[in-house]
Parts: sequence; C-alpha cells; structure tokens
Amino acid sequence: MNTLISIDYPIKRIIISFYRGFFLKGARIFFVEDDEIVANIIEWRLNKLGYSVCGSAKNGVDAITLIKEKKPDLILLDIELKGPMDGIEMGELLSTQTKIPFIYLTAHTEDSILKRAKNTGSRGFVKKPFSDDDLRVAIELAM
Repeated sequence: MNTLISIDYPIKRIIISFYRGFFLKGARIFFVEDDEIVANIIEWRLNKLGYSVCGSAKNGVDAITLIKEKKPDLILLDIELKGPMDGIEMGELLSTQTKIPFIYLTAHTEDSILKRAKNTGSRGFVKKPFSDDDLRVAIELAM
C-alpha cells in the first residue's frame, strides 16, 4: 500500500505545502508598481512568504531594462502604471521578448481591462487589495 495514501489528510497537506515551499522558496521575483506604499507592502509580503525580491520599478520603461538585467523567475505587474506604457502593454512586450512568467496585480476588474489582459500570456490575475494567501497561491500556480 502506498504510504502517502495512508497519511491523514491534514498531515498530507503539510507535507505537500512544505515540498512546494521548499522548491519555490527563494524564487527571484521582480515587481512593477508605481504606488510607493503598495510597493512597500508587496516587498514586505514577498519577503515574509520566503521569496527573494530581485528588483522593482515604478514604470514599464525602467522595468524592461531592469528585468533584462536581473533575470527574475517571475514578475508581478501592476496594470495601471504611470508613463508611456501601462501594465498590459508591458505584459504584451514581456510575452514577445522574454519567457519570464508574469502575474497582473490590479484594483481594476472592468470588462475592458480584462479583455485587454486576457490574451497577453499572463499566468494570473490578483485583485488588490490581496492577502498573503492570494499572493502565495498565484505565485505557486504561475511557477
């Protein structure tokens, strides 16, 4: 008989959670967020969850340069960015120029935004405000 099958369900969840956390812990994450307070919260949450923040940017132009330099494992991308490029345009650029997975972070869930974001190759969509679990689950599924 398979030993994992005979393990109680709560213990099995702990083992699976540890296994995933062990391999994802330290994943290098880059984020793009133009609101300084939200950026600080994102960085704090990522560190708290055991991920490594390899960089951040406030706009798409700076982000593209830094992402090529830092080579993160995953990118968290705000949709509403100030500057010449919004997050969806940046997502389109990331899809064509890199193979780095990205997740959108946004407070906006209007149909027009979802339609634009839908075909950009994003690995997820997290609505602000979000919890540690919201962020952790989205990151685990994206990677």
